[in-house]
Amino acid sequence: MQHTLEFDLELIQRYDLSGPRYTSYPTAVQFHNHFSEQAYLQAIADSNQSHRPLSLYFHLPFCAHVCYYCACNKIITANRKRAAPYLDHLHQEIALQGQLFDKNRVVSQLHWGGGTPTFISDEQMSALMDCTRQHFNLLDDDTGDYSIEIDPREVTPAKIGHLRKLGFNRMSFGVQDFDPLVQQAVNRVQSFGQTYEAVMAARDNGYHSINVDLIYGLPHQSVASFSHTLDQVLELSPDRLSVFNYAHLPDLFKVQKQIDSQQLPSAATKLAIFQLIIERLSQAGYVYIGMDHFAKPDNELAIAQQQGTLYRNFQGYSTHADCDLVGLGITSIGVVADTYSQNLKTLEAYGEHIEQGRVPVFRGVALTADDKLRRAVITQLICHFELEFAAIEQQYQINFADYFAYELQQLPRMVNDGLIRLDNHKLVVLPRGRLLIRNICMVFDWYLRQSQEKKFSKVI
Repeated sequence: MQHTLEFDLELIQRYDLSGPRYTSYPTAVQFHNHFSEQAYLQAIADSNQSHRPLSLYFHLPFCAHVCYYCACNKIITANRKRAAPYLDHLHQEIALQGQLFDKNRVVSQLHWGGGTPTFISDEQMSALMDCTRQHFNLLDDDTGDYSIEIDPREVTPAKIGHLRKLGFNRMSFGVQDFDPLVQQAVNRVQSFGQTYEAVMAARDNGYHSINVDLIYGLPHQSVASFSHTLDQVLELSPDRLSVFNYAHLPDLFKVQKQIDSQQLPSAATKLAIFQLIIERLSQAGYVYIGMDHFAKPDNELAIAQQQGTLYRNFQGYSTHADCDLVGLGITSIGVVADTYSQNLKTLEAYGEHIEQGRVPVFRGVALTADDKLRRAVITQLICHFELEFAAIEQQYQINFADYFAYELQQLPRMVNDGLIRLDNHKLVVLPRGRLLIRNICMVFDWYLRQSQEKKFSKVI
């Protein structure tokens, strides 16, 4: 592995605090309602001067079944007709946003997330992609990074073929766990056969990359049971794996109250499962990218990390640092120029704004100079596990030791614990610190220092 890992149980237990996942800095908890529609429009105008390529994210919130662990913004319904009014409004938003962005800006990345994107019909998917092509400059040569999240229970080989014809070339399959007892406890019953058929159909249709999502920390999981799940996952041989730590926060996500907390694995078992994951995936040849993500050595994520171009955004690790992100649909988040913005969260409010011809942004944040500097520091650490002070000094015209004097005073403990190596020129994250990268990034988080009240998941 490019980034070897050292699993130190005592150290992990000591540092296993709650903290942000840093899909952005500032994080979404800093978004505020004073960020106006006008501020967003000005950000687009500024962005158009850059001629940067675009990334489009579409939120399709509908699911036929509820998964009890889910923390996503979703609408549970068996009535497929409920999607039609939302799709009408989404088409209108695509037209509204499309006219604001320079038509010469190529869409190099596109992602449908949810919910369950394949909740909608083949005809509706075709119409949505046609509308997008009408208003944005999509690539037609299959060189774009066009991905979709897939529930294997909701697709057939024919649908996977249809999505390929629409231009999708990457798929992310939700698995979580193959153990029947675990599946029953979280209300997601999905056979290995269903998943295998969907993954093979993706391969047969020439998809460039296949990702599998797993979750550890779910009810009834044990080292033995998850080992069997890993056997099955490795049989699928995905190009990437996202292995998430389940955060049980029923006060924040009411659906999680359906999970019996007495059935959750102990902290010790959870860590043992995590150690198993690292060992098994390492033995299978996967590269640890960081933050629960693994990839085959020839995958573009691993290559980007080797070349120093890896990036992190609201969809996780990415190779598209050069893009502005346009969020479309309810609750979606955009990154345009030096701003973050989020769309309205309910169908009703979203629909009202769209029918009034208004961009449905309801909150966001304009980044300060300090925000941009700290974002660069955190992004470099979380993507590449090292930080050259001179590069930051040159880019932001600061003296690193002076500007980050407080932060540097917090690091000797991490040096003594073997998490990092630090001198006057560079910070390097060592093998035993790579699993605790969130802790290291938290040192440079100005907002976190001001308030510890916000709820985040545990770092491991």
